[in-house]
Amino acid sequence: MSCGSDGLAGKTVEAARRALATRFRAGSIESAELEARALIGAVLGLDLTQLIAAAGRLLTADESLRIEDFARRRCRGEPVARIIGSKEFWGLLLQLSAATLVPRADTETVVELALECLRAQTRPDRGLRIADIGTGSGAILLALLSELPDVYGVGTDISEAALRTARSNAANLGLSERAGFVACGYAAALSDGFDLIVSNPPYIRSAEVAELAAEVRDHDPLNALDGGTDGLDAYRTIIPQSAALLSNRGVLVVEVGHTQSEHVGRIMKAAGLTLDVPAKRDLAGIERAVAGRKLPP
Repeated sequence: MSCGSDGLAGKTVEAARRALATRFRAGSIESAELEARALIGAVLGLDLTQLIAAAGRLLTADESLRIEDFARRRCRGEPVARIIGSKEFWGLLLQLSAATLVPRADTETVVELALECLRAQTRPDRGLRIADIGTGSGAILLALLSELPDVYGVGTDISEAALRTARSNAANLGLSERAGFVACGYAAALSDGFDLIVSNPPYIRSAEVAELAAEVRDHDPLNALDGGTDGLDAYRTIIPQSAALLSNRGVLVVEVGHTQSEHVGRIMKAAGLTLDVPAKRDLAGIERAVAGRKLPP
């Protein structure tokens, strides 16, 4: 991907935005206008409304250099979220790091299905406990806690760097008192008694990782993408672990890849979970979130 450069020194904010959008379109970048606004807004510390109000002011030399640097990085294929270091998910602004995935809209189906499952069965006798296996930036866990004010949650990750990012996000969102984070492989360090367990595990087949879009392949952590030969390795560990950790009528909700919902459903059934909730489809119509419930013996 190459966008060229015509320099931004001496331009107004609006002229710089137009120039950047033109360069991005020339480099076949989708959403060129949106990304130009996002990068300039990040440098200037302005939201969309403020950018419009500041349209006629001249960029400083330092601002021009920083925008040029961001533009070059974007034209080399680095995602906007990586460049600015944050991404919105479920209406929450989350900080990112090299150890975390960029949260994607598809993953909000996990949050939607988890909330539907919890709200279908109230538990007035005690506060709910939830776990997010492979939490990364904390996106799913923190989204759920933002919707469930009386719930405590724990996120696990094998990466200490990812957990530092998740803890920082919890603090920034005022959720630290209800969120704990543990370094371990999947659910290995957790004890039983969870009402809800969620996970967005690695599910890309190893042979297909090289075929992913460069923005994902070259910038997301490999261990959060590669799901083994058939893409199901993580589920074979997470699902039996979760079945043992769930309380009676507790629910496991996982994100799955294209064509994987039936395979994951079979692994859930083999672990003793009941598939009594329809899978949640993403905007493309793909079954993206699958739930299994632990029924009393």
